[in-house]
Amino acid sequence: MPLNFDLHDLQAFSAVAEIKSFKRAAEMINISQPAFSRRIEKLELALGVKLIDRDTRNMELTTIGRDFAKKTKQLLDGLDEALLGIQGVGGARMGEITIACVPSAVYYFLPQVLRSYHEIFPKIRIKVHDASANEVLSVVANGEADFGVNFVGSDESNIEFKTIFEERFVVACKKDHPLSKKKKLSWSDLAGYDFISVSKSSGNRMLIDLALAGKSQSPNIIYEAQHVTTSLGLVEAGMGIAVVPSLAMPNKDHPVLASIPLVDPVVSRKIGLIKKRGRSLIPAAEKLYELLSALTPEEGKAKKAISRL
Repeated sequence: MPLNFDLHDLQAFSAVAEIKSFKRAAEMINISQPAFSRRIEKLELALGVKLIDRDTRNMELTTIGRDFAKKTKQLLDGLDEALLGIQGVGGARMGEITIACVPSAVYYFLPQVLRSYHEIFPKIRIKVHDASANEVLSVVANGEADFGVNFVGSDESNIEFKTIFEERFVVACKKDHPLSKKKKLSWSDLAGYDFISVSKSSGNRMLIDLALAGKSQSPNIIYEAQHVTTSLGLVEAGMGIAVVPSLAMPNKDHPVLASIPLVDPVVSRKIGLIKKRGRSLIPAAEKLYELLSALTPEEGKAKKAISRL
């Protein structure tokens, strides 16, 4: 006897299994919550098992539900891949990509890329795993992300690292700061000003410390943050100055922050795409990977690159 459920019921179950919320899952697939609940009830009735234990406040997958959720995701991902191959990305039910990215590339650079991608491929859902360089490397190596944007990984045997551009570190300060009018700054110019640094656990801090090893012009660190984005927040609040990757800085028309090239010594890093060696990306992820491969950090390149896809 045929089972009395359809693809929409599987899609609803897969959504709630991932999001752990009936309300948000219903919003994601654009139906009312009562209609969403009926889909889950229909699926459970057809299978003859309880997939979800729920009350008015909480829900939890049963043991059978957890196992079925994994198999449902594999089934839907396989269907998406087949549709992407036949009809192109725009014809898919709903592709899903997980991209891991260091925070310094997430705040200003990545959004403009994702916005352009979404305009062309609106059905593809994207998860951004923003984390430290080492964690980005780990989640890509473990297969938890399709690929990543990182500045470490080129020496890893199980990782493919494709450089997309090299960027220099710059001095970040407020536009009314005494240093903001300088055309360039050396590290010795930073002496006497309160300095905001990222912590020693940061890959960016390691690059700076290596560049300054054996030199006497280390800045006077007053504040320390875990992430570049936090240090920029402190700069914007007038707490001091910072040295950050140029990718982390906003455009020149930002009302508060200014960016000044840093020399003597120049500190730079290579930004690249990383993926697990030998792993084939699904078509939706491959399209985004190709877009990022074609980019440079300058403003306005995203749409030019995506027009070639």
